[in-house]
Amino acid sequence: MHTVWKGAISFGLVHVPVKMFSATEDKDISMRMIHRACGSPIAFVRKCDNCSVEVAFDEIVKGYEYEKGRFVLFEKEELESVSDERSKTITILDFVDLTEIDPIYFQKTYYLSPDQAGGNAYNLLLEAMRQSGKIGLAKVSIRSKSSLAAIRVIDNALAMETIFFPDEIRAIEQVPGLPDAINVNEKELTMARMLIEQLSTPFEPAKYNDDYRSRLMELIQTKIAGEEIRVAPDQQQRTNVLDLMAALQASLEAVRIAPDAPGALDTGATAAAAPAAKPAKAAKKTAAETPQAEGDAAADTEAAAKKPRARKPKTEKAKETVS
Repeated sequence: MHTVWKGAISFGLVHVPVKMFSATEDKDISMRMIHRACGSPIAFVRKCDNCSVEVAFDEIVKGYEYEKGRFVLFEKEELESVSDERSKTITILDFVDLTEIDPIYFQKTYYLSPDQAGGNAYNLLLEAMRQSGKIGLAKVSIRSKSSLAAIRVIDNALAMETIFFPDEIRAIEQVPGLPDAINVNEKELTMARMLIEQLSTPFEPAKYNDDYRSRLMELIQTKIAGEEIRVAPDQQQRTNVLDLMAALQASLEAVRIAPDAPGALDTGATAAAAPAAKPAKAAKKTAAETPQAEGDAAADTEAAAKKPRARKPKTEKAKETVS
């Protein structure tokens, strides 16, 4: 792994030298912008619209637009003077329970390994946090960005999760269309809970795959090999089911709920609530339709037997004899 940062974990008067590594990687397939006419990659040029010239890196500064078209400019040294990145320290502020942090706060995960002669202090912090069941809430600055972080134990390593500051989380009240009060039908709720129970399973991350990435890679390999590309037909779209009870019932049947399965809820009330069918009328209708269906089948069989067989084409030898 490539080291992305070096520094130290600080809690109290203890400093633990660490190296940081990205715990995740982006598997997205990268695409280049290509000129269709000649097949060359497109170059993105740093250009000043006012001067109509290409601008070199050493002529570029950062600026904040406080009004439309009006900026205050900052030199690199000015930005570094207000940054905490030079401290190279992960400062633990508090120890809390992991369950107290909502997953919406988490950003990115990094692995931390001991650096230089910090092995003893690293192992001490790791084991103390493992036995306490707590995580460390810290502040860190990476790539000129200050962030909150959660230091926790994963197997035999310390890991750091960068998390958002509270003012970076949008309030749920800003989401349009949320109901003021939640009112549900009890029978529908019972069937929905049954469906959740039937689909509940231990988390096995290996069984989840990026299907789009797999199909895209197959398409790329097909083009590289020069074969003809065949586009799979679109899957048939599901029709909108207006009856929620019918949708839940269909979902339950799809997962094949066993009637004697342990933990299954009694659906007798639901079945009783449904409109009863008229078996006598249905049986009478079926009986009336059966002779006609059998007669049609017999007629089709007799017609197929009387149909003359197609003659085989004449051979070349037969053609020569006729001529």
